[in-house]
Amino acid sequence: MAQRQFQTEVSKLLHLIIHSLYSNREIFLRELVSNASDALDKLKYLTVADESYKAIVFDPRVDLSFNKDAKTLTVSDNGVGMNEQDLIESLGTIARSGTRAFLEKLTADAKKDSNLIGQFGVGFYSAFMVAEKIEVISRKAGEDAAWKWTSDGKEGYDIESATRDTQGTTVILHLTEEGIEYANRWSIEDIIKRYSNHVAFPIYLTYDEKEYDDKGKEKGGKTKTDRINSGAALWRRAKSELKDEDYAEFYKQLGHDSEEPLFYTHTKAEGTLEYTTLFYIPKKAPFDLYHVDYKPGVKLYVKRVFITDDDKELMPTWLRFVRGVIDSEDLPLNVSREILQQNKILVNIKNASVKKLLSEFKNLAENNKEKWDVFIQEYNKPLKEGLYQDWGSRDALLELVRFKSTSVEGWTSFADYVSRMKSEQKHIYYITGGDEKTLRSSPLLEAYTAKGIEVLIMDDEIDDIVIPSIGRYSKKTDDTTSEWDLKAVNRSGADEELGEKENKEAEKEIKPVIEKLKKALGDKVKDVKLSRRLHDSPSCIVADENDPSMQMAQMLKAMGQTEIPDIKPILEINGEHPIVAALKTSDDEAHIEDVAIVLLDQALLVEGVKIKESAEFVKRLNRLLSKQAAQG
Repeated sequence: MAQRQFQTEVSKLLHLIIHSLYSNREIFLRELVSNASDALDKLKYLTVADESYKAIVFDPRVDLSFNKDAKTLTVSDNGVGMNEQDLIESLGTIARSGTRAFLEKLTADAKKDSNLIGQFGVGFYSAFMVAEKIEVISRKAGEDAAWKWTSDGKEGYDIESATRDTQGTTVILHLTEEGIEYANRWSIEDIIKRYSNHVAFPIYLTYDEKEYDDKGKEKGGKTKTDRINSGAALWRRAKSELKDEDYAEFYKQLGHDSEEPLFYTHTKAEGTLEYTTLFYIPKKAPFDLYHVDYKPGVKLYVKRVFITDDDKELMPTWLRFVRGVIDSEDLPLNVSREILQQNKILVNIKNASVKKLLSEFKNLAENNKEKWDVFIQEYNKPLKEGLYQDWGSRDALLELVRFKSTSVEGWTSFADYVSRMKSEQKHIYYITGGDEKTLRSSPLLEAYTAKGIEVLIMDDEIDDIVIPSIGRYSKKTDDTTSEWDLKAVNRSGADEELGEKENKEAEKEIKPVIEKLKKALGDKVKDVKLSRRLHDSPSCIVADENDPSMQMAQMLKAMGQTEIPDIKPILEINGEHPIVAALKTSDDEAHIEDVAIVLLDQALLVEGVKIKESAEFVKRLNRLLSKQAAQG
């Protein structure tokens, strides 16, 4: 029997768990019981959905026992079980997430970090915090052979043939001196009631109970087995029976989270469709919220039978942060996961669930500012994704998304913006870019600030894609509907509504300067224009109405799109600024070229766009400063 080596990531992870999370060791039992529950869920599904498993008598249970003298703790289930290959894949490798992502999320807070174990699907390894050796004996449902996996959690593991009377898995922990405290009835009961009380299957604890005579002298004992969890499907219980603590406890077990949820919503629908939903919103966004291979957070049950927790069709992608349960009375028990995507019943439940969640979000926004601010800080960006993806929810989402503003502190909505608009104002103005601080200092805002016109600050990278797709914002008041177009101030046409009168004389006077700048800049720009929006700055850049912005072009390139045309900005100049005005009398082409390129590059820098030739920019700037000093 040759020893097999752990995958490299497993060795690193074991060392990390054993040494970094040691102060919160008790979570190992939560994870082992959760694994046993998953194995029972899978077998329950197979016995109703697969003909080859229907002969198996499904009498689910998780059994715990301990032997203080032998220093062992045993967790056993009669679930789906594992064969030799399953043991190698499940206990010798980490199939999902990996150590690198796990390491990136660590906070140096053992209590918080221990929660990540469950999130990353590596809970089994936490048992090495209390065990010097672990034995796993398992027999896969439908197979006769059993296998034994053994490891000390250091270099590798052994697998050999074994015997087991039924399908399922038995995990035997050989406890360390520090871990012996968990070979104790009261410790085990306390951990199970805190973490696993709502596991849907019965959990039993076997222990020896001593007996005493009237004088308190021990006279023997007997072995007892007690059920130590409630096992009720909490979401099927009446809301009147449940307290906030019950919901919070169930969420921690469901979502592998040590914190309570931000809020929850529990719905029982009766009528044409009968189903129950229990949805939670975590206080912190899931670690994989912006990963392509994110793990869905909603489990599907049919008449309390677990069907899947890995179907991304249960919720729209913009609601992927939601955790919870959908339990349908109308789906067939043997529904396949492939059929789920086209199932009309599930589509109707999904649509109703989205409406319910949007209603809850609205209620939170109107009635609980503290929680709403937390929600927006964590989930504003996914809501914006919904604006782009989910046409049916767009009106509701337009009332929920929030932005920063040049006029107020904190977050503001479209509705708040229009309530503060000047009576003569016809549009909602916004500026997009990659950094709030940079956007607030943009010269593009100067004229709007001078005229007291509010501009929304949109610094999420997706704003450049989402907001133009909206086009306009509508608001119904009594029997009338008002509409406002959304105008980006970093677009060439946005200045037409500023109310500045065309100054033909000024344009005629500055025309020679514009021609000089155009000649100097050549194909670096799409055009050079006299600006109506600049008050203090000498120049700014804007995008043509029909071109993507510079920020969007940068984002698309970062995403790996190569067929993106080189976006050329429009340079706007302030004809009254001394730097620009001085060019009227200059015929020094080299000097004009230096000024032109510095005006362009500094305008790019102010908008957060990386210039191509930074060293050349510095040289030109130094030449201009030297010339100014010489004239000084």
